[in-house]
Amino acid sequence: MKYTAGDLYADTNSGHNVEKTVFIECRSNYRTHGDPRFRPVGETEFVAKTAAEGRAHQKTPEIAGIVAHVDLTHPSEVLQVLEKHEEAGNGLFRGIRHIGAFDDSGSVDPALGKTPCPYRQQSFQSGVKALGDRGYTFDAWHFFHQTDDFLALARAAPNTAIILDHLASPIGVGTYAGKQAEVFEQWARGIKQAASCENVVVKLGGLAMPFNGFGWHERETPPTSDEIVEAQMAYFTHAIECFEPDRCMFESNFPVDRLSVSYSVLWNAFKKLTADYSDSEKHALFYGTAARVYRL
Repeated sequence: MKYTAGDLYADTNSGHNVEKTVFIECRSNYRTHGDPRFRPVGETEFVAKTAAEGRAHQKTPEIAGIVAHVDLTHPSEVLQVLEKHEEAGNGLFRGIRHIGAFDDSGSVDPALGKTPCPYRQQSFQSGVKALGDRGYTFDAWHFFHQTDDFLALARAAPNTAIILDHLASPIGVGTYAGKQAEVFEQWARGIKQAASCENVVVKLGGLAMPFNGFGWHERETPPTSDEIVEAQMAYFTHAIECFEPDRCMFESNFPVDRLSVSYSVLWNAFKKLTADYSDSEKHALFYGTAARVYRL
């Protein structure tokens, strides 16, 4: 899916007061030559250059942080790659994401869940610990049924700030189709358990991907903000109750969620979901938590 800086600025200026945004790795613009260990640094170089061009042309919002990739299963190489990301990031490098999503039921795109989850590997845990030792964050993305693996990782690296992406991705297609209540119950238990780890914060969003099972990507017209609220209120409310606002941050998950909903409508839904929250709680959810965790 091609998504340019122009697309980003068009979305983020479509009706909401977006001041800063964080780039999360997507395996794009890797170096095509040289030491394979350092190829992910090409993505950081590209985004840092894009951010600088945006500042030069007074584009808003500011690209204020970069979360890149390194293979954390090779801890002896992690520090070297982190140094290269730091150099390439021009002050924007904040942390690493190494996706752990794994599902062997055949329900999701094989590209997402074909690699066994590394969270329990001692080498991987050592890599995540190394991030925290150097003040970097770790973004974790996995599916709702992988809670035990995630807990093992979070507890093994208590000094690393871990961001739980996409609300631990409940699945609603394939084997899980028609089992929304059952999936929600398991998901809700997992969110509560994850919240017991004080080093974990959660991203509120990422529920408009096709495998989430809402089917919006197949409609002739996208959902309204009210439809999103009706379908997803329980997920957001439960997560905020478990983590509390100071450990929650809203996310757009764009451009992936763009398959189902527009940027403006999505953030309208988030505002409606939190209409009854206090001003301080809204500040944490929409700005404060992200600014603190990602050092923006």
